[in-house]
Amino acid sequence: MWLLNSIYYILPFIILLSILVFVHEFGHFIVARMCGVHVSAFSIGFGKELWGHTDKHGTKWKISAIPLGGYCQFLGDGDASSSSTEGLDHLTDEQKKHAFAFQNPFKKLAIVLAGPGFNYLFAILIYFVLFAAFGKFSVPPVVSEVMEKSAAQAAGILSGDRITNINGIEVKEWADISKEILMDTDHQISLDLLRNGKPLHFDISLTEMDKEQRNKTTQKQYMLGIKSTSVVEFSHEDLSLKQAFVQSCVEVWDVTTMTLRGVGQMITGKRGSDDVGGIIRIAEMTGDITKNETILDFITFLALLSINLGLINLFPIPVLDGGHVVIFMLEIITRREINERIKEYLFKAGFLLLVGLMILATKNDIVHLINRLFNS
Repeated sequence: MWLLNSIYYILPFIILLSILVFVHEFGHFIVARMCGVHVSAFSIGFGKELWGHTDKHGTKWKISAIPLGGYCQFLGDGDASSSSTEGLDHLTDEQKKHAFAFQNPFKKLAIVLAGPGFNYLFAILIYFVLFAAFGKFSVPPVVSEVMEKSAAQAAGILSGDRITNINGIEVKEWADISKEILMDTDHQISLDLLRNGKPLHFDISLTEMDKEQRNKTTQKQYMLGIKSTSVVEFSHEDLSLKQAFVQSCVEVWDVTTMTLRGVGQMITGKRGSDDVGGIIRIAEMTGDITKNETILDFITFLALLSINLGLINLFPIPVLDGGHVVIFMLEIITRREINERIKEYLFKAGFLLLVGLMILATKNDIVHLINRLFNS
């Protein structure tokens, strides 16, 4: 059993995470090279080196024992910010020309933004290839079945109704319904639909129902209680290369805005912190997709995580790329370098905040996993 779980959960998760880390760090790497900054090491994973190779530019490429991240180390790196010049007096004048800490803030900003930027470009590339190869697949937001004892049945929604709006957000396809229901936090929705061409409005209280998960178990979730028969209503739309690119950018934008809405709801208290997940949750979802879905679902999930990795790294938290961006932007605006002591305090605070979020995410993951095991 453990061998089977390794194949379904652990191995695909390591592959997925390694790809995302490589894309992110390669963004930092390639732009650093373009800016004349020497990259001392490029590692997938942390800890003990399992494999290594030094290229002709002096960069040590390696795979390390703990496959839960990676890093791009620049010449002269001595702290978390990679930008402190303290303790670098031993470098020669020539070496300082290629050390990250001695670059102007514009170059630093470009190098830092390249990591999240490559995650976004990677997601756009995935969607572009899928749309160009297979076209756009969309399910019209037309109700084919109303579930028994559901909120939809109580409200009077009927088969054949076409949903046009939820909570003031336009509904263009079936997936939009799920997104808006998922983002709702008070379980009360405002819904507009067309019935035989006639517009109707409903104010609906969602009901908690059993929803089947990818692993065939059920989980309580607030739902509207409607279904769509994709066999009947599934439509295919061929796209030109230009249309495929535009649609891929739209998809990335939609995922980003939905994620930001969720984060905003957590900050304002409209959504609980239970939705914060981490490594364990990602591994669980990766395994479920590997076991029950297709390779296209795995690739789409890869694009989704790439967007989230890029977005999270842009959050203005010291230690993350976004924290560096804020610092370099301030240095550009003020035309002076921020005091080393202040940066040290900022990065320590950012590190503590990041550790706190990791602890919260791990706690949520463990609780979710225990509930899943006992409900299976």
